[in-house]
Amino acid sequence: MIYITRRERFNAAHKLYREDWSLEENEKVFGNCSNPNWHGHNYDLFVTVKGHINPETGFLIDLKVMKDIIIREVIDKLDHKNVNLDVDFMKGKMASTEVIAVEIFNILKPFFDKENVILHVVRLHETENNYVEYFGE
Repeated sequence: MIYITRRERFNAAHKLYREDWSLEENEKVFGNCSNPNWHGHNYDLFVTVKGHINPETGFLIDLKVMKDIIIREVIDKLDHKNVNLDVDFMKGKMASTEVIAVEIFNILKPFFDKENVILHVVRLHETENNYVEYFGE
């Protein structure tokens, strides 16, 4: 079994806010992340797939194919967008890094399945100090 990882970057705005809570309750739980005027991050996304090397090509997966899937299905939808308002797969969901990572995993998995590799983990860095890893269910 071999693992290969692709890193991509995107910039996006979001806020953590529950409409069914008061402004005070949102501020108490989410702090500055509940700012009514949003806030943004420069995210780093690491996508790792695993499987066996194809003896004909020497590849687990063609990295151009991997890049194209991630760009088309994730980066183009998130980059320079408001996660709460502009991103179809985040409609009605809390825009936390945890939820974003889970949704990215769920989006990418079927595309990598078609390439005969296993999506191992999505690692999403919100800041240089904070990141989430999601390995699927």
